[in-house]
Amino acid sequence: MKPYLKEVRWGIIGCGDVTEVKSGPALQQAEGSKIAAVMRRNGELAKDYAMRHQVENWYDNADALINDPQVNAIYIATPPNVHNEYTIKAAKAGKPIYVEKPMARNTKECLEMIEICEQGNIPLFVAYYRRALPRFRKVKEIIESGVLGELRFVQTTHFQKAKSVVQNPKEQPWRVNPEIAGGGLFLDLASHTLDILDYLLGPIKEAKGLASNQNGTYHAEDIVTGTYLFESGIHGTGTWCFSAFDHFDKNEIIGSKGKLSFATFGDGPIALLTEQGQEQWTIENPRHIQKYLIQEIVDELTGKGISSSTGKTAARTNWVMDQLIADYYQK
Repeated sequence: MKPYLKEVRWGIIGCGDVTEVKSGPALQQAEGSKIAAVMRRNGELAKDYAMRHQVENWYDNADALINDPQVNAIYIATPPNVHNEYTIKAAKAGKPIYVEKPMARNTKECLEMIEICEQGNIPLFVAYYRRALPRFRKVKEIIESGVLGELRFVQTTHFQKAKSVVQNPKEQPWRVNPEIAGGGLFLDLASHTLDILDYLLGPIKEAKGLASNQNGTYHAEDIVTGTYLFESGIHGTGTWCFSAFDHFDKNEIIGSKGKLSFATFGDGPIALLTEQGQEQWTIENPRHIQKYLIQEIVDELTGKGISSSTGKTAARTNWVMDQLIADYYQK
C-alpha cells in the first residue's frame, strides 16, 4: 500500500439511493473521513445531493471526479456493470477504492480489478458491511467459543414475494437485468449471505447449483438452490426464491453440540440451542448500516487498522455465485 492518508477525502461515483442513508452519512461521520465530491450522470441530481449532504464539489462526469486533486479515495456506488471500468480508472489514478457489492458481474471482472489494483499497490475494498456489524461479530464470537462443538453444516433459506416487473428488458429494474447485474436478485441479495458465511466459516472450495425462472416475471433466474463445501470440511446448502407467498430469511449453523440461528437481513434475534437450553441476543443494526465497515476502511487507509472486507474476500463470493447459476446462463 502507498503511504497512509492523513484524511480520507472521498469522491462518490453514483450518488443514488444506497448513498442517501446506508453509506453517505457514514462517510461523513467516520473519524478521519469526509466526502469531497460526488458524481451522477444527471448533473442536477448530483448538485442536489451535494447541497443536501454539505459536499463542496459535484460532477456529471466520472473521469472528472476521479481526477479531482481534492479527492484521494473513490467510492463506486453504481450498478455492477461499471464496477470494473471505474475501479480500473481509479486504480490508474492512484486512488484507493471502495466498491459496492456484488463486486462485479462475474469472477473474471473481479480478478481483473484485483490484478490492476495489485499492480499499482492500490487498496481495494468491497461493501460487504455485515462483516463489521456488531450483530455478526457476536455470531462469530459464539461460533469461536466452541459451544456448538464441531461444526457440521450450514443451511440457508431465503424467500420473498415476487415484484411486478415489466417484460421489456429495457424498462426493467437493473437488479433483474443480467447485462447490468450479472444475474437476477440472487446476485444482489444472496451475495450478502454467502459473504458473511465466508467470514464466519472460511472460504468455500467447491460449489454447484440449480437455477431456474419459475414465475416468468423477467428473464433472469428467480430461484437458486446450491450446495457447497467449505475448506474446513463444513457442508452448506441454500435456497433463494424470489416468487414465494411471503418473506423469510434464516441461516442455521449446526454443530455436534448445538445449533445457531440468525437472519442475514434485519436485526431479529440470534438464537443458540444446546442441551443446556436456549439463549437469544438482539443486537440492532445502526441506521447508517455501513458505518462500522467504513470506519475500518478509513482506519486502514490512515494506518490505524485493517478492513475485514477486501477485493480478494469479495471475489470469492462472486466465484461461488458463478458456480451456482452457471448452468442457467449456459443454456
